[in-house]
Amino acid sequence: MMTASFSVSASPDQQIKIKQIAQLAEYVGVDYVAAVGNGEILDPDEYQEMTEFSHVIIEQAGQLSSQTNEFDTVKAQAKALHTAIANKASVANVRAASSALRESLLTFMPQLSLPTSLLPVEQTKALFAANCSMCHGSSGQGDGPLAKNLSPEPTNFTDEERATNRSLMGLFDAVSNGINDTPMVAFTQFNEQQRWSLAFYVGSLAFKDVQKPQNVEKNITASQIVNLNPAQLSAGQSEAQAHYVKWLRGNPEQLFTGKKNPITVTRTQLLAAQAAHAKGNYSQASDLAISAYLDGFELVENNLNAYDETLRKNIEVQLMNLRQTFKNEKDAAIVGEKVSAALAQLAKADSMLNETKLTDGALLSASLVILLREGLEALLVIIALMTVLIKTKRQDALKYVHVGWITALIAGGLTWAAAQTLIEISGASREVMEGAGALFAAVILLYVGVWMHSKTSAQQWQKYIKDNIDKRLESGTLWGLAGLSFIAVYREVFETVLFYQSLLTQSSPAQYSSIASGFAIGVAILAIITWVLIKYSIKLPVAKFFAITTYLLFALSFVLMGKAVIALQEADIIGIAPLPISFDIAWLGIKSTWQGIVAQVCVFAIFSFYIFKSKSQN
Repeated sequence: MMTASFSVSASPDQQIKIKQIAQLAEYVGVDYVAAVGNGEILDPDEYQEMTEFSHVIIEQAGQLSSQTNEFDTVKAQAKALHTAIANKASVANVRAASSALRESLLTFMPQLSLPTSLLPVEQTKALFAANCSMCHGSSGQGDGPLAKNLSPEPTNFTDEERATNRSLMGLFDAVSNGINDTPMVAFTQFNEQQRWSLAFYVGSLAFKDVQKPQNVEKNITASQIVNLNPAQLSAGQSEAQAHYVKWLRGNPEQLFTGKKNPITVTRTQLLAAQAAHAKGNYSQASDLAISAYLDGFELVENNLNAYDETLRKNIEVQLMNLRQTFKNEKDAAIVGEKVSAALAQLAKADSMLNETKLTDGALLSASLVILLREGLEALLVIIALMTVLIKTKRQDALKYVHVGWITALIAGGLTWAAAQTLIEISGASREVMEGAGALFAAVILLYVGVWMHSKTSAQQWQKYIKDNIDKRLESGTLWGLAGLSFIAVYREVFETVLFYQSLLTQSSPAQYSSIASGFAIGVAILAIITWVLIKYSIKLPVAKFFAITTYLLFALSFVLMGKAVIALQEADIIGIAPLPISFDIAWLGIKSTWQGIVAQVCVFAIFSFYIFKSKSQN
C-alpha cells in the first residue's frame, strides 16, 4: 500500500506556496482530460487554463528552489508537468506528472489535523444544499442554477473519473481556501469539522453505488485516504483492493466508527498540539501532547514491545519531552523539528503494528504477561491483608477484604463498559485515578509494614492481641480494609481491560483463542500463587510471618510509590525532571526522574529507619 512520509521543515511562507502548487497540480491532473485528447486541443479555454496553471506552478516552484536546494526535485517535476502540457501529452502522462509532483510536495507539508468524527450525513447534506448547490447542483453534478454563468463551470462531483484523481485533501483545501482564478471562494465561516464533512461528502458522491467488497485487507488509514487520491491508492493493487478504495471513499463514515487506532490518535493530537502552539496557545498544546500519549500511544506500548522495545522506549521519551517543548519553547521551527521526529518514529511503529500481525505465540505471551504484570501487585496486597486477618484470628473480617476486591472487579467492568458506550474517559483521568490509587495504597502499605515490623516477636504480638486487637478491628477499620482491597484491585482492572482491548485490535478473529489461552494460563498461575502463599504463610510462626510480610509490604509500597509518581507525571500533575542518565525498570516502578527516585528513596529511608531502630532496641 502506498504511504507518504512527512517532514514539516518548510516555513509558513513556503507552506503557502507548497499548498498552492499541490492544489493546482491536482486540479490540472483532474481537468486535463477535458482540454486535450489524442494530442489535439479539445477545448481551447480549458487548455488555456491548464497552461496558465502550469506557469503558476513553475513560478512558485522556482521561488521555492531559489531559497533552498531541497525543492530542486519539486522544480524539476513542475517543469516536467509544464512540458507535458505544452506538448499536449496524453492524459495518463500528465496525471502521472501531476501525481509525482504532489507526492514530492507531501514530504514538505505538515499532516493535517484529521477529524475525530464527521457531522451526521443529513447535517452535511443540509450544509451542502444551503451553501454549494447553487453552483454545484442539488446532487453535486455541477448543474446548479448559476453554473452556466461561471467560468470554469463548477465541478461535477459525481464524475467517477474525475473523483478518482481528486484527493480529499485537495477538496478540503478548496473548501477552506478557495481556488485562485476560479469562482470557488473560501468558506472561512465554517469550522474545521464542517469543512471536513463537506470534503468527505462531495468526495463520496461518485462512489455511492459501489458495493461493499468482501475478503479484502482493510489496511487503509484515514491519513492515506485524505492525502492520496483513489488512483494513487489503487496503483499496483489487486482489482478487489482498488474496489475497496472506491467503496471507502463512498462510505467514509467507516473511518470514524469502531475503536480508534491509538497511533492515529497520537498523531492527530500531536498535530493539533503543533497547531495550537503556532497560535500561541502553549498550555493547550501541552494538554494535547499529554492526550497524544495517554489516549493513544500508551495503549499500544505492550504490543510494540513485542516488535521493538527500544523503539517503544524512544517514542515514549519523545512524547514526554514534547510536553515541555510545547509549554516552554516559543520557536515554531524547533517545535516542528521535534514533532517531525516523533511522527517519523510513530510511522515506523504504525508500520510494525499494521503490516505484520503478531504470531499466535506472541499474542499468547503478551496476553499472559499483561495479566500477570497487572494482577500480581493487586494479588499480593489482598493476600497480605487476608493472612494478617487469619493470623490475628479474625476470619470474620475476611468478608470485608472479599467485598473490596469483588466490588473492584465489578466496578472495573462497569467503568470499561461505560467508557465504550456512555462516556469518554480520557487518558489523563485514568492516570490520575491510577496514580492517586497507587499513592494511597503505597502510604497505607508502608504504615501497615511499619506496624507489623513492631510485632515481629511472639511476645510483642501476644501482648498486642491481648491489649488491642478487639478494639482496633472495629467496623471503621474493617471498612478501611475493604477500601484498601478495592483500590488495590480497581486501579489494575481498568488498565488491564484497556491493554487487552488494544491487543485485540492487533489480532484477527482467528487469533482471539490465543489471547484467551494466555488469559486462562495467567488466571491459573495467579490461582496457584494464591494457594501457595495462603497455605505456607499461615503455617509460618507468627514472628517469621510478620518479618517476611513486613519486607513484602515495604517492597510493594516501594513499587507502588514509583508507579504513583509515574502515573501522576503522565497526567501532568507532577513535574518531570529527568536524571542525567536514562533507565526504566517497569516491574519495580523505577524511572529516571528525580521526582520518582526521591519518592522511592523516602520509602526506603523510612523502611531502613525502622529496621535500624528495631535492631538497636534488641
